[in-house]
Amino acid sequence: MPTKADLARIWAKEKPAVRIGKDGLDAGVIEEVNRQLKKRKVIKVKFLKLTASSDSLDDLIDQLATRTSSEVWGQRGFVVVLARKAK
Repeated sequence: MPTKADLARIWAKEKPAVRIGKDGLDAGVIEEVNRQLKKRKVIKVKFLKLTASSDSLDDLIDQLATRTSSEVWGQRGFVVVLARKAK
């Protein structure tokens, strides 16, 4: 798990690597999140408000983490920090 300093740096300096729009969690989004996680290990993902209004945001985040085999490190509003699961 990250330290508070790690999370603070991620929230402050990193831009969202993936933005999830009105189409939701389609195959292309899942593939891109996986690609970014392999490249960076920790990424920020931003959900558009339209996406979250159609489904529960917490449910979408859980689905994303499950489908990408990642873990949620933190959430602020419509932005979530994901990390690859340790093997």
